[in-house]
Amino acid sequence: MDKQILLGHGSGGKLSHDLIIELFFKYFNNPTLNSQTDSALLKIESENIAFTTDSYVVDPVFFPGGDIGKLAVAGTVNDIAVSGAKPLFLSASFIIEEGLPLSDLTIIVKSMAEEAKKAGVIIVTGDTKVVNKGKCDKIFINTSGIGILNKKHKNISSGKNIKPGDKIIINGTIGDHGIAILSARNELNIKSNIVSDCACLNNLIEKALGVSSEIKFMRDATRGGVATILSELSENKNFGIQIEESSVKVKEEVRGMCEILGFDPLYVANEGKVLIVVGSKDAERVLKVLKQDELGKDSTIIGEIVDEHPGKSWITTGIGGKRIIDMLTGEQLPRIC
Repeated sequence: MDKQILLGHGSGGKLSHDLIIELFFKYFNNPTLNSQTDSALLKIESENIAFTTDSYVVDPVFFPGGDIGKLAVAGTVNDIAVSGAKPLFLSASFIIEEGLPLSDLTIIVKSMAEEAKKAGVIIVTGDTKVVNKGKCDKIFINTSGIGILNKKHKNISSGKNIKPGDKIIINGTIGDHGIAILSARNELNIKSNIVSDCACLNNLIEKALGVSSEIKFMRDATRGGVATILSELSENKNFGIQIEESSVKVKEEVRGMCEILGFDPLYVANEGKVLIVVGSKDAERVLKVLKQDELGKDSTIIGEIVDEHPGKSWITTGIGGKRIIDMLTGEQLPRIC
């Protein structure tokens, strides 16, 4: 194949065929995909199906701790997993700019295959389009995902069973992804050792669900960070949320970068963090099982659901003051995922 992507790779002819067979089929190899049908024919034994889709336009496409391919798989797997479902199948559609080095595309595809294997999901269908140079920034990827949902987890997405006294857990430090992306942007000329937390969380979440029937809500803290989730969760509810700043872990390098740039870590994007609301009697049990996993070793209880200030989220600061956690206004960091 040519060393760069050509418009002909999106023509539907021989170049397209060769790209699909020699690259995508090579790394995404599985019987469903290899059947080359227009639609993936899937057998799903469940009456409750979780389905999600997302598009990834991150800039730059390669960053410390991952790339756009790993991000596309992890992001969609996590969206299914935080609903309480078990992810099974992914689709992957690519919009590629003419001139993208084939070596870059190969790295991205391999990364997707490796992350899918770790998560135990298979990429069963997809599409490739090539656009003229300048009409797309290197590569955009859309992934959709399907999973099966046990009916006992059906209310996790809505959080309708949340009540005062429930504890709020997060599985580690916050802000790593957003600051890693920012530091990788050449125009800012910033150097750091910060690595994105990009990872599939479905196996970690499955362990937590396995030890507790009291998990009331889960959400992955991506764009808008932890603060946005908390604000959305408490909005128009008959309960409030109280967070302890001292319990929210932030790496010193991330905190330093946020202070320099004027960011609040609570609003910075993550790609490997899940916020979990769990009944108080099971909180320590869930925390223990999370800490036994590499992706949850720094898990902490950061706050709880309270009767006070219904509809609002508050944080107690390190000096004993309190402030409201509100939704992010405007765009803090564009092209973060």
